Amino acid sequence: MIDYQLLYQALEVAGAGEWVSLLPSQLERAFANQAHGDLPRWQKIVEELPRLAANDVDLLAQVRIGAEADLTGVERQALYDNLMGLHPWRKGPYQLFGIDVDTEWRSDWKWDRLSQHISSLKNRLVLDVGCGNGYHCWRMYGAGAKLVLGIDPTLLSVMQFQAIRKLHGEAPVYVLPLGIEDVPAETKAFDTVFSMGVLYHRRSPLEHLLELKGCLRPGGELILETLIVDGDINTVLVPENRYAQMRNVWFLPSSELLMLWMRRCGFKNIRLVDVTKTSIQEQRSTDWMRFHSLSDFLDKDNQALTCEGLPAPVRAIVIAEVD
Repeated sequence: MIDYQLLYQALEVAGAGEWVSLLPSQLERAFANQAHGDLPRWQKIVEELPRLAANDVDLLAQVRIGAEADLTGVERQALYDNLMGLHPWRKGPYQLFGIDVDTEWRSDWKWDRLSQHISSLKNRLVLDVGCGNGYHCWRMYGAGAKLVLGIDPTLLSVMQFQAIRKLHGEAPVYVLPLGIEDVPAETKAFDTVFSMGVLYHRRSPLEHLLELKGCLRPGGELILETLIVDGDINTVLVPENRYAQMRNVWFLPSSELLMLWMRRCGFKNIRLVDVTKTSIQEQRSTDWMRFHSLSDFLDKDNQALTCEGLPAPVRAIVIAEVD
């Protein structure tokens, strides 16, 4: 079990005392959620992972923890089996003591697209909203962040993070099984907030933007990544049913409309820094995620369309600041 006392102390210092008073009960409820029947099995896997001395760690150019030579063949097979027990792995990749966890998403490609555009993370308090298993949290820490807090309500993702953290050892990096709605309004504690792949899942995108703004201290920076569509400042796609087989997709704006939303919510110095079509090389099925992936969600005869006949996924990265 992770000791959160250092996290609580850091949040107190940052002025988030109201949230600290709520966090123990929020975490207790989240981990007690009986709807996740596999949680005891996932917890057992994490508990059984060995505490390894990882002398070779690289979080700047990749997420590599340990080296192949650190383990015997038997030890590596046991570690492989434990990690595979946390299937499916969606965000990564990870190199763990010579094991290549080849995840569904090449999340390192997204990091490469955005990292050159953001302000320095050195000594910053960072919040990553909808962080999955925390891959980007490790990259943020590797880039010099003082503390990184990820939130994601998916318990499997949280347990995958806990497995990685146990292999890495103690670090000021945390992933909690919570959503943005669990952060008190106007907390204003974080220097940098990331929201990547979340906005289109929210019924009210403007409410989400205001929630993110409320997490930032004055002068803080938001890095927002979301699905967009081609069009002008009046263009938004609202799928009638599913989008690329996802049920919970609500609003896909044009980049111009997205930046208008951000201006209306009070963000300043808004910059569109990247627009990239998602490829079947960036999101795909692997041994570590054996379910359907992007190639199954596109039109078989025209990969410019989803299987529903809608524009195929294109993602934009927008960076903005608050006063």
